[in-house]
Amino acid sequence: MSAHGDPILMTACKGGPLSGVAEVPGDKSISHRALILGALSVGRTEITGLLEGQDVLDTAKAMQAFGARVTQHGPGAWSVEGVGVGGFAEPEAVIDCGNSGTGVRLIMGCMATSPLTATFTGDASLRKRPMGRVTDPLALFGARAYGREGGRLPMTVVGAAEPMPVCYTTPMASAQVKSAVLLAGLNAPGETVVIEKTPTRDHTERMLRGFGAEVTVEETPEGSRITLKGQPELTAQKVAVPRDPSSAAFPVCAALLVPGSDILVPGVSQNPTRNGLFLTLREMGADIEFLNEREEGGEPVADLRVRYSELTGITVPAARAASQIDEYPVLAAVAACAHGTTTMPGVHELRVKESDRIDAMARGLEACGVKIEEDEDTLIVHGLGPGGVPGGATVATHIDHRIAMSFLVLGLAAQAPITVDDGSPIATSFPVFEDLMRGLGATITRAG
Repeated sequence: MSAHGDPILMTACKGGPLSGVAEVPGDKSISHRALILGALSVGRTEITGLLEGQDVLDTAKAMQAFGARVTQHGPGAWSVEGVGVGGFAEPEAVIDCGNSGTGVRLIMGCMATSPLTATFTGDASLRKRPMGRVTDPLALFGARAYGREGGRLPMTVVGAAEPMPVCYTTPMASAQVKSAVLLAGLNAPGETVVIEKTPTRDHTERMLRGFGAEVTVEETPEGSRITLKGQPELTAQKVAVPRDPSSAAFPVCAALLVPGSDILVPGVSQNPTRNGLFLTLREMGADIEFLNEREEGGEPVADLRVRYSELTGITVPAARAASQIDEYPVLAAVAACAHGTTTMPGVHELRVKESDRIDAMARGLEACGVKIEEDEDTLIVHGLGPGGVPGGATVATHIDHRIAMSFLVLGLAAQAPITVDDGSPIATSFPVFEDLMRGLGATITRAG
């Protein structure tokens, strides 16, 4: 069942080639951070290209609840009148972060070093996800958290009245954990340090510098040492949000799988901590060109020209996992249509996303006639070659937007249609997915 209302059955089936321009939405990770840092700044931050999916809208509501003035001026155009570092007001009601693990964890971080109390909840999927990975380091600042068994939502966080700076080594590759600690460090005296053994997406560090914080990164034998100087005065900025590589993944992969396809996906972020999927696809033989490479809003971007390709399975380097962690579901769908076997090691983090994505993809691929192997940290897909996936199944999405979109992409290339039991969560990250894909020529329909 959907947590967003009645479930929406959606079906994708084989059709003609895809063509045209895929204008994917703004980057979700950067959209969250633009709203949060705008709220922590002095003055009026102006944002263009903001993703208007439900996850980001929930973060906008949360920033309003903490005292910032957040206004929409047109499609993707928003402003935030900030309250400054340490200026948050105590929310009058529970903060509902919907489906967004990024939103709730970053917001917990940025309020944890202010003397106020906030209670957080979310949808059925988010309430299953572990929050201890964030509340444990926030406790080092002096914050306290009270939640359900296993450190799960609903959860009340009591911010530290006299926060202390911390030095924290992340036990897992998680940009959410790193970002929560850095955001908490903004309102702590002295220097807050995060050490990460495996680099993760660096949008928070980039954007903090853009808003005026002093952030340095040093490579050490222990890993990347990220140092933030606390209690800065952040200054409002103009933020142009680049297009989301995680959303671009779906039309890109669909074009690779549907014979005769040729599409352009403009303005996609090519941040080296986010572009792992495109590197992996090219190693599998994908015809992807990077055109008009440039910088927008402090982020490298490029236009992607994508043509149908016959792909070959590979072993994906485990070290690349952090840079494509959200794209493994659609990569698994692509692997099902490749020649040979694709092995994806180092993906244990998928077990604690919106769903257990290893299990969800494995069960769904099996239902579609694809042989898979899995363990706690690895997914192996035995590809059936172009046009070889039988399909004809109804797949459980587990209230997970990326599982839903991945199987709809696979349905465009399978022998028989593939149905997902609930497409409504797609609105959390990619609200224009259906219209965009149909505009390229994809056959995606809703039941009824």
